[in-house]
Amino acid sequence: MTKLIPFFHTVKFLKVTQIYFRLFYFLRGKWRKIRGFSYPFSKESASTPLNLEPSLKNHAHYSDREFTFLNLTKKFDGKIEWNYKHYGKLWTYNLAYFEYLTEKSHLALIHEFIDSMEELKDPLEPFPISLRGINWIKFLTYFAISDKKIDDSLYGQYFILLDNLEYHLLGNHLLENGFSLLFGAYYFHDDTLYAKAKEILYHELEEQILDDGAHFELSPMYHQIMLYRVLDCINLVKNNSYQSQELLLLLTRKASVMLGWLENISYRDGSIPMVNDSAEKVAPSSKELSAYAQRLQLAPQILPLSESGYRKIKRDSYECLVDIGNIGPDYIPGHAHADTLHFELHLNQIPFVVDCGVSTYEVNRRRMIERSTTSHNTITVDGKNSSIVWGGFRVAQRAKIIDLYEDTNHIKATHDGYQSIGILHTRIWSFEERAILIEDTLSKEANAVARLHFHPDVSEEDIIIRVKSNHPIVFSTYSYAVQFNQLQDAICAEIPFSQNLTVEITINP
Repeated sequence: MTKLIPFFHTVKFLKVTQIYFRLFYFLRGKWRKIRGFSYPFSKESASTPLNLEPSLKNHAHYSDREFTFLNLTKKFDGKIEWNYKHYGKLWTYNLAYFEYLTEKSHLALIHEFIDSMEELKDPLEPFPISLRGINWIKFLTYFAISDKKIDDSLYGQYFILLDNLEYHLLGNHLLENGFSLLFGAYYFHDDTLYAKAKEILYHELEEQILDDGAHFELSPMYHQIMLYRVLDCINLVKNNSYQSQELLLLLTRKASVMLGWLENISYRDGSIPMVNDSAEKVAPSSKELSAYAQRLQLAPQILPLSESGYRKIKRDSYECLVDIGNIGPDYIPGHAHADTLHFELHLNQIPFVVDCGVSTYEVNRRRMIERSTTSHNTITVDGKNSSIVWGGFRVAQRAKIIDLYEDTNHIKATHDGYQSIGILHTRIWSFEERAILIEDTLSKEANAVARLHFHPDVSEEDIIIRVKSNHPIVFSTYSYAVQFNQLQDAICAEIPFSQNLTVEITINP
């Protein structure tokens, strides 16, 4: 019964489309297994040479049968295990993306993959097919390779993708399907692939890119990834005449506002806030994306931060990122954290108060910790999460912002994430030139704790915070996610209180 409650409060937010396709794909899979159905792994094709400007390098690395993704390395002495699972599903996915194709000699890896097709499992899911399709086409184009075996295999994979589009998930997954179908349509001059790509991109880009330019899953890292795909698609459409470049206006319009949001949200040192599922060395950097856009003759359209729920306060000596929005789209909050009224702070372009970051996507205790309210710079009440995160990528009841006020130097917001115990949480930030005041108020007394997580380079001597009352400050150690699969000890300040708390952070010159 305990598990059924969060399950119900998760499922009730799903779209009818998601529920329909989950059932449809499940029942179809059962029926096909009985009938002995299998996809053909090769389909007769005729590819068209493309023109593409240089894109961006990825963080994946390959050399002499050794692969490194997510800071985990595996060397295959013999045959490559394309279903390798010892590092988790995300590592297996990265192996199947083929983002490491940087030399013409890597053509042999593609052939080895094709020869193993009948054994593949995770690599034939729609998401890795989508990314692999883009990466193979870019590789074949940049090295001017014409290979019928690869073309026929890729064409067959595109029709597997077409039959398994991720309507059961939606969000960035379906958008990735659409980006890849566009590449497949241009490479094979296939009108069926193009029609579906066009349908997906028009609908999903309009829905997923918010009014202020943010990607609606509210992860700056995923925003960078989605922007990278949009720029690659502009590169594709702009430099090839198929379908009269009719998608170019949509793509450039979305890229422009996405560039503007990224410029708004990025810190002066070029880094992004690590809010929600964000990590370093996964997506291209803001600087790299800006340079790529300039080569494509695109300029950012900078709009005020609004619908994304983030605000960026800049003073000469600090930058503060504040989260006063809801956790993301109700029907796909898989990359959201229980972080309502959380903030980050950079002092003189150096990280000071930080998000704990993300080190894993595995469904384990570490994943639960990283998504929890205790891992963010906000307050917990009775040890509870403000939004009920569970199962790795699920959210049941979720906090909502029910009151908001902003002016030049103040932000005041109230959320209802603790309404199950009859409590509302209000936080007021007051931004001065040399200090930030944070006032927390609960609608009634409770056992509450405010937390401030400091960057690993910050020592207790560097921390200048003052509590306006007799509330004690307890320093503890937490694990900061430097990148995926990399943790480092850092300091956390915990301040217990019952109803009202005011903390002042002093900024030295």
